[in-house]
Amino acid sequence: MLQALRDKTSGWIAIVIVVILAVPFAFFGMEQYLFQSGGNFAAKVEAPPSWWRSAPDIWPVRKAVWQSEEISTDAFRSRFEQVRQQQRQAQGESFDARAFESIENKREVLDGLVDQAAMRLFARRADVAIGDSRVRDEIQAVPAFQVDGAFDAQRYQLALQSQVPPVTPREFEQQVRADLEQALIPSRIAQSAFVTEAELGRLLKLLGERRDVAMAILPAPPADTGPVSAKALQDWHAAHAQDYRAPERVAIEYVDVLASALPPVAAADDATLRARYVQERARFVEADQRLASHLLVRVEPGADAATQAAAERKAKTLADQARRPGADFAALARASSDDAGSKDAGGDLGWVEKGMMAGPFEDALFAMKAGEIRGPVKTDFGWHVIQLREARSGAEVPFEAVREQLAAEQAESDRERAFNELIGKLVDEVYRNPSSLAPAARAAGLPVQKTGLFARGSQDGVAANAAVQRAAFSEALVQDGTVSDPIELAPGHSVLIRVTEHAPERALPLSEVRAQVVAAIRRDRASKAAEQQAEAVVAKVRGGATLQAALGERADVQDVAGVTRGAPMPDPAATAAYFQAAAPAAGKVTPGKVVLPDGRFVVFAVSRVVPGDPADATPQERAQLEAQLAQVVGNEDATALLRALRKQTKVTVVEARL
Repeated sequence: MLQALRDKTSGWIAIVIVVILAVPFAFFGMEQYLFQSGGNFAAKVEAPPSWWRSAPDIWPVRKAVWQSEEISTDAFRSRFEQVRQQQRQAQGESFDARAFESIENKREVLDGLVDQAAMRLFARRADVAIGDSRVRDEIQAVPAFQVDGAFDAQRYQLALQSQVPPVTPREFEQQVRADLEQALIPSRIAQSAFVTEAELGRLLKLLGERRDVAMAILPAPPADTGPVSAKALQDWHAAHAQDYRAPERVAIEYVDVLASALPPVAAADDATLRARYVQERARFVEADQRLASHLLVRVEPGADAATQAAAERKAKTLADQARRPGADFAALARASSDDAGSKDAGGDLGWVEKGMMAGPFEDALFAMKAGEIRGPVKTDFGWHVIQLREARSGAEVPFEAVREQLAAEQAESDRERAFNELIGKLVDEVYRNPSSLAPAARAAGLPVQKTGLFARGSQDGVAANAAVQRAAFSEALVQDGTVSDPIELAPGHSVLIRVTEHAPERALPLSEVRAQVVAAIRRDRASKAAEQQAEAVVAKVRGGATLQAALGERADVQDVAGVTRGAPMPDPAATAAYFQAAAPAAGKVTPGKVVLPDGRFVVFAVSRVVPGDPADATPQERAQLEAQLAQVVGNEDATALLRALRKQTKVTVVEARL
């Protein structure tokens, strides 16, 4: 049987069939098998190359010629954490870390990164390149790297080393270059926007427009005290069901732990304080310092060997000049140094401690003797010539001089230790009895306190704390009934809580909210009656009556000439309605009505429209308005470019990695 099968599948027809079946597997199945699980990106942005913009979105073509930009999971997490910190600072205690972790927030953050990746891809396709001098100017313009308004190499180095993780100058320059490449095209498009004289003139006419208006405020109608039928109650309650819901509520029990309520700690003896002094001796020793000056022959990163050698020769020549008898190092630095931060000060770096400068520079400086000049010394910035003007050795502060400081610190440390030990004892008991606070409270000698049912946003006692509310309404505590981890309310003040009762959000039956529904129906009827009165007045004016005649004695009419936009006549909402009304025909008026925030109605009649005169605007006002309008148009153009680029790209998102 097997031999017969082999004979029938060994001919040329069988070979053709196998080839035909292999093609779809190669194009569709292999892509999934080979590449779907590859890489470690949160999203990938792909686009056809500039030389074949119509390249089809077929796997072999896309894999061979399309360009791509990946957003790594690390880049996404870093950006997501930045946004988290921004939201935490903006919202303070109301920040909900659990809600922030929603997939919607993650998609929003990722979408911003995708926009940036699309712009980087577009810049690459357009052969955008940023020169070294532009990168250097951008870095030197950062205020964090400046001292007294001038770039300072030392401040720059310290700022990069203080980042977590530390960043080298070369890595930071690459980041700046990438940001500039990404922003170059949209920023230039935004800056290229302009406003024509005709557009500016039309806008000035609109902004300077004035209107003559007759207006009156109708008195509020009497309160509606009429009966409300059972059917009206039921219909209103059904139509506005979302307005009549009881919020989710919980009740908790808690143990309040206050460091200030603990017994006072015993004062530490001299032996303990001396041991602390010895252990922390480095705190009480002034660091070795060097009063230094330098001059720099800058070498750009990636410079070739010839450029490096030329810079070294120049630095050696300057070092020889500085060592000559009677040479003025400060004058030489002002004339020849490439360090913009110290050049004008004659290369003065001030007092330098270890850890403040780049490694080779620091090693050379602290190996020198006072008055010595050394160089050339190579760092990432180029070649340095260093002058040590003065050396200052560190001095140790005696124990007696800092005893009181040590005693206060030891007392604070002992209080913190006692507080942490008490918290630890509570937590240990909670682990043994996770569904009850009583054993932990007994072990710590603290009472168990309780609250009644409260909703989110409660402003009463412990329940007013945002962190307590987040924990109390969390699924874990509500569903499991377990004790929470310690919740820090303030330094030295923590609570442990347990949800004892949970009332989910529910619809309130009509029987519980009958009075509220009756009041809502009566308010609605009164509002509609007031609107009908206002509409009746407007109809009379539209029919040819004057506003005062249409009102009769119900209100006095105010005639206001030359109302400007934004004027509170009597309210900004009313003024907006005046300017939304159509311009009246000759000899006619345009009536209208608008409701005020307090529910009263304003009826009005626009009798004249006077366009603004562009000639009234000063040159400064025209220039400012033109710049603002051009900026708006430019930003819209840049946004349109980004939308168009997104349509040209293929974006693959791996939500499992977010």
